[in-house]
Amino acid sequence: MAAVTVSLSSSPGSKAAAALSPSPCSHHQYFLSYPRRSSKAAGRAVRVQVSTTETAAAPAKKEKVSKKQEEGIVTNKYKPKEPYVGRCLFNTRITGDNAPGETWHMVFSTEGEVPYREGQSIGVIADGVDKDGKPHKLRLYSIASSAIGDFGDSKTVSLCVKRLVYTNDQGEIVKGVCSNFLCDLKPGSEVKMTGPVGKEMLMPKDPNATIIMLATGTGIAPFRSFLWKMFFEEHQDYKYTGLAWLFLGVPTSDTLLYKEELERMKEISPDNFRLDFAVSREQTNAAGEKMYIQTRMAEYKEELWELLKKDNTYVYMCGLKGMEKGIDEIMVDLAAKDGIDWFDYKKQLKKAEQWNVEVY
Repeated sequence: MAAVTVSLSSSPGSKAAAALSPSPCSHHQYFLSYPRRSSKAAGRAVRVQVSTTETAAAPAKKEKVSKKQEEGIVTNKYKPKEPYVGRCLFNTRITGDNAPGETWHMVFSTEGEVPYREGQSIGVIADGVDKDGKPHKLRLYSIASSAIGDFGDSKTVSLCVKRLVYTNDQGEIVKGVCSNFLCDLKPGSEVKMTGPVGKEMLMPKDPNATIIMLATGTGIAPFRSFLWKMFFEEHQDYKYTGLAWLFLGVPTSDTLLYKEELERMKEISPDNFRLDFAVSREQTNAAGEKMYIQTRMAEYKEELWELLKKDNTYVYMCGLKGMEKGIDEIMVDLAAKDGIDWFDYKKQLKKAEQWNVEVY
């Protein structure tokens, strides 16, 4: 099979192949290369409940059939008391020198023992103990790789993690325990993992669906997993033919995560992938307002509203709290023009699994 090669960023990237090796350049840039591979999904039985108290059989009662790829999904295989212990295979910073903070892309070995799906999360338990002498509590992270992983062998899982460092009210510098543990990992280090967990962000079954993805910062993680499956892989039972539209909001251009990968996807599938960045500290709209994700979306608001009226459009939102409020503000007036109450309509979308939110 032919392999495609892209770089993770202009800062150190990665190479996902049988072995990791740097390209011969001054800042040790790595490349992420992946073979096209296939995967199969397992089926699921539907439970039917029949009454025996009446002469005529009662109507069959079926489980609600999800529109998402839930067949054969695994959850909570590993728990905090008995986590899976994998190893760090690769860890690299993917934000530039002028980014406000650091974000790292890391790959862990699972040997196929942590089967996950695009849109799920895993827990990580940092080494050491807390101030009370107890093991650290797990922290959940959205998985940033497709189900077959960056190496295409279903034996790895990848995360996208921002190093948390802040100053508290007393003027003390505080470092997030788990994020700093992960960002500092060296290849070969052991990592305790739990999960996988989550069904909220699973991809839709329909390969012709319109999938609108709204991400801020490391909220790009689940969408990277979606997009790899859509555009960088070949599957016997899945070929994406719909429209994937990603809006990514970041503060500076040095924090545009996976930019080269995303642009490569657009080159490969220009009719199926749309990409819009919102760089708040560097871009403005026509009115001179800072370009946040909702500001960028407002430029396409009529088109987005028309898409949202279709029953095969799915919205996925991942990132900072507050993003949804800005999007509500765009949609209220558009819906009202059609005599629709936006908040009632959004409830319908949620019930139909067409509005999916994971914020922090």
